[in-house]
Amino acid sequence: MLPFQFFKAMLSLSLLLAFGIQNTFSQTQKTENIVLITLDGMRWQEVFNGADSLLLGEAGQESEFWHSSPLERRRKLMPFTWSVLENQGQLYGNRTIGNLVNTSNTMWFSYPGYNEILTGKADDERINSNNKVNNPNITFLEHLNKIPDFQGKIRAFGSWDVFPYIINEERSDIPVNAGWEKVTGSKLTEREKILNRLKDEIQVNIGPTRLDAFTYHLALEALRNQKPKVLYIAFDETDHFAHGGKYGEYLLSANQIDRYIQEIWETLQSDPRYKEKTTLLVTTDHGRGTTTETWKGHGDEYAEAGQVWMMAIGPDTPADGEMKVEGQWNSSMIARTIFKLLGLEYPDPDAGQAIQEMVK
Repeated sequence: MLPFQFFKAMLSLSLLLAFGIQNTFSQTQKTENIVLITLDGMRWQEVFNGADSLLLGEAGQESEFWHSSPLERRRKLMPFTWSVLENQGQLYGNRTIGNLVNTSNTMWFSYPGYNEILTGKADDERINSNNKVNNPNITFLEHLNKIPDFQGKIRAFGSWDVFPYIINEERSDIPVNAGWEKVTGSKLTEREKILNRLKDEIQVNIGPTRLDAFTYHLALEALRNQKPKVLYIAFDETDHFAHGGKYGEYLLSANQIDRYIQEIWETLQSDPRYKEKTTLLVTTDHGRGTTTETWKGHGDEYAEAGQVWMMAIGPDTPADGEMKVEGQWNSSMIARTIFKLLGLEYPDPDAGQAIQEMVK
């Protein structure tokens, strides 16, 4: 290198350090975009072992998801997860082999779980209910929205109507479409118009939570047309059906979401803007009980409700498949890991550490 070129390079590096290298992309990471998907209250037991014979009951062997082998059962329940994700990504949380994933919060219900995933830390003192209260903590989405490369390029869709408060839409300036809220704007696509109409016509009362199909298709439409750099999709039906004790519907919902994840991944791989530049992460906010009665519930009175799981697939994540090494990971590690995948330093020093195994 010529002396002048060397001096110029050193000057550029000095300027980067002076003005915050954390706002620049690492040259070693390929990830430029993030898709995060959550399945509310989805147990690790079904993810890694498939349908539970205890909960299927006497007619269990007639279920389309039943097989005597747990490996076959999980493939029947979540075929995309146990083909593409297993072969090309990483899956954490099979406690039967000592691969442990837990929440750091001790509440073991939704708002505290999502706060932990999105901010990188538990806040049991302030986040201790599911009330519609704006989150005082800053999510990784909001941190990214302050960076010019990401500003205005983040979208969130949730079935549960509390997500605008969890993400603090008012403060963060991140568009959050959740609950039975319609899509607004002057340039709606035909599909968005149809989805808005169907929200009026389909009279299904499941409380403040809309059907996951609405959340999915709105998110997919945004991915295809708005091209966000960061997309968060929060499904809820698994938790809704579990609370109702409807194990068959719980399994059907998990199976459907696995197909949704497949279509999202295939859409990403078919678009040059996303292909080989996007990391997809999937996780849950809390676990559940394990008996015929306790599986319906969660919260700190259920010892297993803090047990969760996580997955990742992308250009910077080694294809190690099901992680069989013994160890402990936490939901609080996801936010910093996402920043590391993007080649960025997470600005909150109190957040959990990055998952080193997930970023090569």
